Amino acid sequence: MPRIVTPMDYWANAMQLGFVLAEAQGVIAMRFMGAAGVWSVPKTENSRMLNEKVFAFVKGTSDASLAAISGKSPDVVAAMAIKPIRQATRANHRRLTKRGLKRV
Repeated sequence: MPRIVTPMDYWANAMQLGFVLAEAQGVIAMRFMGAAGVWSVPKTENSRMLNEKVFAFVKGTSDASLAAISGKSPDVVAAMAIKPIRQATRANHRRLTKRGLKRV
């Protein structure tokens, strides 16, 4: 018997997307400050930024596609698409926050 989807299932996905948006804004701000020489970022940050986006979107797309093909409910498909993006933004936010302001 399939699981009954509740509004809270969709709310959980909305919360995860909210976290993605908030963390992404923080990461963007720290990377801009790094480009301006204010925040401590590694020299490989620009290439890392591009590579991780491609990986997260491809992983999310393939996981969501597999979930949809196997007949999962829409909330599960959305969660599978969000998960790798959320992991990337969370890891970046934590990593860049620990680096802090650039010391002169």
